[in-house]
Amino acid sequence: MELISLFLTIVPAQLSRSLQGGVLQLIFQAGPVVKLVLLILFFFSIFSWAIIFLKYRILKKVEAENNEFLKVFWSKKEVSSIYMESRSFHSSPIFELFRAGYLELKQARTNLNLTIEDAEFKDLVTPGKLKKIERILRQLISSQIVQLERKLSFLATTGNSAPFIGLFGTVWGIMQAFHNIGLKGATSLAIVAPGISEALIATAVGLFAAIPSVIAYNYFLSRIRRIATEMDNFVAEFISLFEH
Repeated sequence: MELISLFLTIVPAQLSRSLQGGVLQLIFQAGPVVKLVLLILFFFSIFSWAIIFLKYRILKKVEAENNEFLKVFWSKKEVSSIYMESRSFHSSPIFELFRAGYLELKQARTNLNLTIEDAEFKDLVTPGKLKKIERILRQLISSQIVQLERKLSFLATTGNSAPFIGLFGTVWGIMQAFHNIGLKGATSLAIVAPGISEALIATAVGLFAAIPSVIAYNYFLSRIRRIATEMDNFVAEFISLFEH
């Protein structure tokens, strides 16, 4: 109980001190093990924020190009014209689906100067060919989703491991603080407080690295699932154009 009451006394006192003296001072005063933990967490945080900004830009461009391609696709233009106009949409996974289907159609008919609503357009392929196209597009959806989810695993790893890495640094620092208490034979606040405050900074940095990573991971995952749903809907509608 004495140690708990001492701990509860130290935390608010050192929080005030850290705000006045600065977090950097606590980091520089930390032991070598705690500094190593903080260095690891620092790199976790830097890479996580780099992935967050990069993934945000990529998904924003993907969604914008998907919307632009769908406008072109449903513009009742010739299929070959749709392909020619959409070749610049390199970031659109839906265009990649259309491109794969278009190339398969080219094997069935060289000239695709038909609109997607022409009756002759639906007679281009046999049922067996249609199943092959659908299978190819479904496989392509999976590969596109894997591509969109690249580097998200690092955010998940950071969110799951950073708090525990920080906790390890805190536990180690507190062990060292109580070891110093034993060596000096005193439990005054002036002796215990510096070691514990330096140790607690590791947990704070771990949470600082983990919280944005978890939030960003869930946010990006929801956007990717929405894109995957759009790809599924496009394939279903694309295949339905050939069905009687």
